Amino acid sequence: MSGTTTAAARCRRETGVGANRWVVLVVLCVSLLLVALDATVLHVAVPAVTEDLKPGAIELLWIVDVYPLVCASLLILFGTLGDRIGRRRVLLLGYALFGVASGIAAFSGNAQLLIGARALLGVGGAMIMPATLSILRQVFPDRRERALAIGIWSAVAAVGAAVGPLLGGFLLEHFWWGSVFLVNIPLMIVSLPVGRLLLPESRGDRDGPWDVVGALMAAAGLFGLVLGVKRLGGGEAPLSPFTLAPLLLGGVLMAVFVRRQRRRAHPLVDLGMFARPAFSTSVGCIVLAMLALVGLELIAAQYLQLVLGLSPLQTGLRLLPLTIAAMAAGLAGAKLLRRFGPRAMVCFGFCLTAAAVVTLTAMGGNDNTGLLLVGFVLLGFGLETTLFGAYESMLSEAPQAQSGGAAAIGETSYQLGAGMGIALLGSVMNAAYAPGLSSVPGVPAADSAAAGHSLGEAYQVADRLGGTTGGALRQAARDSFVHGLHVTLLVSAGLLLLGAVMALRLPRVMDCGAPATSSAPDANSVPDANFGSAETGSGTDSASGPAGIPAPRDVTGTRVSA
Repeated sequence: MSGTTTAAARCRRETGVGANRWVVLVVLCVSLLLVALDATVLHVAVPAVTEDLKPGAIELLWIVDVYPLVCASLLILFGTLGDRIGRRRVLLLGYALFGVASGIAAFSGNAQLLIGARALLGVGGAMIMPATLSILRQVFPDRRERALAIGIWSAVAAVGAAVGPLLGGFLLEHFWWGSVFLVNIPLMIVSLPVGRLLLPESRGDRDGPWDVVGALMAAAGLFGLVLGVKRLGGGEAPLSPFTLAPLLLGGVLMAVFVRRQRRRAHPLVDLGMFARPAFSTSVGCIVLAMLALVGLELIAAQYLQLVLGLSPLQTGLRLLPLTIAAMAAGLAGAKLLRRFGPRAMVCFGFCLTAAAVVTLTAMGGNDNTGLLLVGFVLLGFGLETTLFGAYESMLSEAPQAQSGGAAAIGETSYQLGAGMGIALLGSVMNAAYAPGLSSVPGVPAADSAAAGHSLGEAYQVADRLGGTTGGALRQAARDSFVHGLHVTLLVSAGLLLLGAVMALRLPRVMDCGAPATSSAPDANSVPDANFGSAETGSGTDSASGPAGIPAPRDVTGTRVSA
């Protein structure tokens, strides 16, 4: 009898049934909020950091970029490591590293130390991000509940990205720049013991050795690709050796990595997941959604500040409806997914976002508050609907034993899509903007070329020229920027419609059927029962009951809480 009681307690502890799964979701969302905040909170502190530490131009670039760069390159490494040694263990180590790195960053006395601390924050973020999704995948085995949990998770991500600059601005008004990092430490101090107490431990298929060489190869390859894409997004020449070399090296390493994984008996990442239409299509939709939107958001922020003359705080408030609409879409996503299915939901999200983008082509040189409000609300709702449906389909399609690797692939796709979007749409914007400044009457050719680099630089040249010539250059630059914005919006709309066509490969309905019949388990491992074909996969996972006893389920296939 005592053995049965012990087994039941172990089952609850391993599957997370002993703790309220919604409390677990809160802990995971706090983790995600901190990582999302740290990606944007430093942006408003750059002037203060520059004044205090006096970094060079290259150092300043690395201070801003090293965090997302390191985080994106290590997602696959730590996502698959969590599948192997335990997702909760990796998450808690990420908490500890994130807190320590935040303290070092806050009290950095020079640019080099701050760059190192930001890199450590990126390592901590890469440990936290895939672990939150993979633990969520395990704690919510019922796809209906998991859809709601993913909606809340994605809404929190939207809040974190938007609140970062606002929080940073508030802290800088009252404290020094290091305070933007110190806010992480109390939350991490609380999250560590709470996470250790409440979060369940889970592992994937641990057959065979962990491919250390493959993990390092993937990290180096992604680092090169993301670095090259970021340099392209920063306006660097495509054929520059500092841009071309990391892109080529990263591409070669990733090609070798894929070949290595196909040949190994126990690969680091099961590339067979990409053979499933729902998984590969979901990943492609995430890339396209981010590619179409992130560069667009950057250009929209420039439009609000440089064309309409709004302050950074006013710009943040104008973009706030986009975030609120994204939160609403995340919270409503589970109901929409159950009613309409992944295919219709993602297609609708892409089409709604494309309609919002086309609506915003009516923006001109004068402020139109109503148009911007409608456009940003549609944009936020449509984009979050797309990302929610794609993430949910991707995570549900992956075998539970590979959930850490699947989550890492999704997050890596997000980061790569964002970087490529800035590079691609930024290039389109520059190509449409620069020609309008080549023949402004009275402006020397050298000044016209300088003004063609960016609207901000055009304003500087116009102020230096002064008089009628300066005024003509300023007006021509504003008109050219608006023209470039319209062209960029149309290109973005085309990418979004391409995503809608791609989404037609997703399943028509959200499969939440009865669990599949599994073969007889041995004494040490149990295949987790699956929810229909969308979750069918091989491998072991501790979400199943101990000693060959599956976790109890009701007649609908939902695991019953004890």
